[in-house]
Amino acid sequence: MTRIYVPIDSAALALGAQEVANAVAFEAEKRGLDVQIVRNGSRGLFYLEPLVEVETAEGRIGYSNVEADDVAALFDANFHEGGAHEKNVGIVDEIPYLKNQQRLTFARIGKTDPLSIDDYVALGGLEGLRNVLDMNGDAVVAALIDSGLRGRGGAAFPAGIKWKTVRAAYADQKYIVCNADEGDSGTFSDRLVMESDPYMLIEGMIIAGVTTGATKGYIYVRSEYPHSIATLNRAIDRARDAGWLGASVLGSSHAFDLYVAKGAGAYVCGEETALLESLEGKRGIVRAKPPVPALVGLYGKPTVINNVITLATVPIIFAKGATFYRDFGMGRSRGTLPFQIAGNVKQGGLVELAFGVTLRELIYEYGGGTASGRPARAVQVGGPLGTYLPDSQWDIPLDYEEYAKVGAVVGHGGLVVHDDTSNLAELAQYAMHFCALESCGKCTPCRIGSTRGEEVIARIREGDTSVKQITLLRELCDTMVSGSLCAMGGMTPFPVMSALDHFPEDFGLPRTPAQKAA
Repeated sequence: MTRIYVPIDSAALALGAQEVANAVAFEAEKRGLDVQIVRNGSRGLFYLEPLVEVETAEGRIGYSNVEADDVAALFDANFHEGGAHEKNVGIVDEIPYLKNQQRLTFARIGKTDPLSIDDYVALGGLEGLRNVLDMNGDAVVAALIDSGLRGRGGAAFPAGIKWKTVRAAYADQKYIVCNADEGDSGTFSDRLVMESDPYMLIEGMIIAGVTTGATKGYIYVRSEYPHSIATLNRAIDRARDAGWLGASVLGSSHAFDLYVAKGAGAYVCGEETALLESLEGKRGIVRAKPPVPALVGLYGKPTVINNVITLATVPIIFAKGATFYRDFGMGRSRGTLPFQIAGNVKQGGLVELAFGVTLRELIYEYGGGTASGRPARAVQVGGPLGTYLPDSQWDIPLDYEEYAKVGAVVGHGGLVVHDDTSNLAELAQYAMHFCALESCGKCTPCRIGSTRGEEVIARIREGDTSVKQITLLRELCDTMVSGSLCAMGGMTPFPVMSALDHFPEDFGLPRTPAQKAA
């Protein structure tokens, strides 16, 4: 029997993957061929989707950008045997875009049926959890700290320190909360995990629960991800039936259960305390800190809050060892990060590499340059509140500390590419507009500052480039950075100031000698 893999990821479905799967089934039956259709997760090579793969003795042969109308001709060309066709891209694992990556967290995505426990275990799943069940919790925390894993949601706080705090806290109930409210522009790594390898996230959360003494976990998923929510719920049910969850995790003395919560559609709920408010059934408003959630979190109890990639990375650390993971990366940025290449780019998709890679490598060696064919001008890194980096900064290693030196953030690893037709003043104004729309309203610098900021940029774009207006904008940004309760208001000035500093001509301002030199 020939296995034909048709992805079931949201991106592939949006491009007609379901119709392709139906057409493959119809044509195979019509021709009397013995074919098994496997609905796998996406490989993350979105520029090739729908990417249909055929299992052969040489490996899985891929056929790119397949449409339902192509299927009959593909069968005519014996694609079910790896036959030659213009859409044949060869052995998928040998495609340079994929082969040159360092996939640790994403080692399995696209290879398996996301809901098959057998597939998951066959490719190394549960090894980390089984090792943790034989370890003392203090040793687990020490290993996590030693691995160098930092929060992959943007704040980059050491995951092991957070776990250590919750483990040491005394309480009748503790929680593990996964922040899957992935709302940054150009980001999709969390969704890929949830839809293509959900058991990896589930295993990571169980390890967190066993280590810290938490017995309940929640995955807070943004409402715009219905496929992720459905896949997670089915995966959790199967994990529970398999004895991973419940009163005895894999037959041990540890109890842990897991639930999915649908978000309420607010960007600010990606901030951990606003998320907790929403999870408790309240309006998503940022809490003042201290106390930190690790001590007073969900329902006032000690709570680990990590994002999807952080928790999904935990299993490989305990399967392969802390040293194995720490050996990737540079400086204090250890391991790998799934960079998500989007915007005006030829080859959009997910690229997992060790910290230290540069934007120039990602844009040109993986992204293939701009889709428009025009020169790339700016790249926004770290979501809608990330900085715009000009060409002169594209060779800085992607590393938390190196980026901080130039006022930039790595964030969630999302990259949005803009060509030379983009107006950075317009994009800066939109950043303030976005903040005004999405602010929870609790603090004045964010609530009022973003509204006034949008007005000031509008006046500048209309021609008032006086020193007074520029000074007002810079002072307003300083106030938002220093006075906002959370990153919503505190980071909105990042795209504004980077646009003003690196692309002054878009504001109608002359370049200074220093800007010309840069």
